[in-house]
Amino acid sequence: MQIPEAAQQSRRLLNVLQQVVIGKETVLQHILLGIYSGGNVLIEDVPGVAKTLMARLMAQVTGLDFKRIQFTPDLLPGDITGGLIYNQKTSEFEFRPGPLFANMVLADEVNRAPPKTQAALLEVMQERQVTIEGTTYVMQAPFVVVATQNPIELEGTYPLPEAQLDRFMLRVRVGYPEPEEERRILAQRGARQREQIDLKAEITAEQLLQLQSAVELVHTSEAIEAYIVSLTAATREHPHVQVGASPRGSLALYQLTRAFAMVQGRDFVLPDDVKAMAVPALAHRLLLKPELWVRGVQAEQVIQDIMDRIEVPKAELPSEFAG
Repeated sequence: MQIPEAAQQSRRLLNVLQQVVIGKETVLQHILLGIYSGGNVLIEDVPGVAKTLMARLMAQVTGLDFKRIQFTPDLLPGDITGGLIYNQKTSEFEFRPGPLFANMVLADEVNRAPPKTQAALLEVMQERQVTIEGTTYVMQAPFVVVATQNPIELEGTYPLPEAQLDRFMLRVRVGYPEPEEERRILAQRGARQREQIDLKAEITAEQLLQLQSAVELVHTSEAIEAYIVSLTAATREHPHVQVGASPRGSLALYQLTRAFAMVQGRDFVLPDDVKAMAVPALAHRLLLKPELWVRGVQAEQVIQDIMDRIEVPKAELPSEFAG
């Protein structure tokens, strides 16, 4: 799939989703960019702002096999991955896959399960495989984990460890709708006359793989690559940060900016693409100093401060676009 066709396909998916999820174009686009980039997505916000709905609708419009796992304090790792079950007919142990075996897995309220259960996702999120009793099972592509979580200060939650947060390509926050948008949500519910919302598949899983391949056609100049590295490196030296973003953060920002350029119909990255994706790609990877957390300083503010300080490179257009 070439980039113009990929951009058109992406716009169609976004338009369909916007007809159901009112007033959240940027959030929806960021989730799609994470999927196009082949990464995992973390949706974080208070209950009731359509986090789960967005994930389910994403699976529907992309034609992906979808499984939802409700994380609870009593959930065990084997409940996610599956395990060996003794078959009395054959007198042998056989593997029965858990809900993790799907194209898109929704880890709903992932921070409500204890750390041992959360850790069951670490291997599959990074390596797209699960190892059980010495046997490795590879996930079928495309594969993406979309996790939702409530703010960590709410009662009955277990904060995700830094190692797991780092495996999410980006984090998005939904936010409350504007009053007029919320009124439209009510009107839409009345017109629908039922609670359930379903969308038909606009593309197939194979076409989604083609969209992911189209991202690889996007060019980045040396100046853009240096700019990405400068932003990431600055998080490690910022006075408010205890632990900054790793090279995995640079790679995530690199992929997301290429995906952002692709959906704009371009095969090259501009500095503005990097600035647009820096916060969702890097903010969740920062561990702020404790005194800053008490004062209410957010990681998003730190990333914005870094972008204000780092010199932006001049846009280098390919020869066919110059002049």
